[in-house]
Amino acid sequence: MTDRQWETLVNIINGERTEKLPVGFIIDSPWLPNWYGIKIIDYFSNDDLWLKANLKAINDFPEAIFLPGFWSEFGMCTEPSAFGARVTFPPDEFPHAHKIINSADDIDDLVEPNPKTDGLLPFMLNRLKLAQPKIEDAGHKIKFAVARGPLNIASYLMGTTEFLTTLMMQPDKAEMLVRKITSYLKNWIELQRATFPTIDGILLLDDIIGFMGEPEFRTFGLPYFKELFDVDVTVRFLHNDAPCKVSAPILPEMNVNLFNMGFDVTLNELKEITQHKVTMLGNIPPRDVLAAGSAEDVTHAVIELIQSLEDRKHVIISCGGGMPPDVKTENIKAFIEAVNNN
Repeated sequence: MTDRQWETLVNIINGERTEKLPVGFIIDSPWLPNWYGIKIIDYFSNDDLWLKANLKAINDFPEAIFLPGFWSEFGMCTEPSAFGARVTFPPDEFPHAHKIINSADDIDDLVEPNPKTDGLLPFMLNRLKLAQPKIEDAGHKIKFAVARGPLNIASYLMGTTEFLTTLMMQPDKAEMLVRKITSYLKNWIELQRATFPTIDGILLLDDIIGFMGEPEFRTFGLPYFKELFDVDVTVRFLHNDAPCKVSAPILPEMNVNLFNMGFDVTLNELKEITQHKVTMLGNIPPRDVLAAGSAEDVTHAVIELIQSLEDRKHVIISCGGGMPPDVKTENIKAFIEAVNNN
């Protein structure tokens, strides 16, 4: 992210108006490799191709703010791998982390990882270190520490159904698991910040929030997210593109000030239920419009979204979720042009 883009992002979060609405997208391995013309396994295993794909994106779409920017990751396998999860990497499909907790009793023996040495984390961090000079030569800086959220990681270690069942049937075990993961994540985020002093934001991604009722989230989610976001950074960014009506009113209490949601709730409603304290990054349909639609479909959806806004403050126009696979260059250009003209 350039200094100018960071300044724009911070100004929007602070409620300042801009001449035109900004455009922002979360981009990572579901979209970048195939858009760049390489296999997903090449993107993960070749640091040079990873860097070139990211550089092409920022050069082809200089008016878009890409978040978190030069995301070094190995899909959903990144954090679970540190706990010892077996990970599967098909040549051109999304990787998968296999569960390692077969019963709630296994949680007792789960060892908290060392992010400096365990799993894929050292490779993720070293990729960024090696690329940092070229990233900065391109006018960008590493601004975000990034991690999957504690509930998301728990669902990979245990299985989503099994984890949610444990919340209800053995809450002490579930809390033990989330506590261990949160402790690990605090160390992982701090290591990223110590490695790159330019970091001034945190991005947590957790869709399991969307499958919990409010009482369950307040018990098993809120305290841990508050702890993770209780860091001296300017941007505290949460992604959850699962249902969010239950959790969204709690975002200010979580210390979140930037939110990327799905597209089942309007930006107007989300701004209202968060008391206009959270900046929204969204939210045209990502798959059915941005990826599967024509450039004209994208233009229409963007104009309709902008015209629906009751207040343009605290809004960055995006899709509802991260950039999905198969989004074409012409659709992104149509998106940006529609925002610029409206």
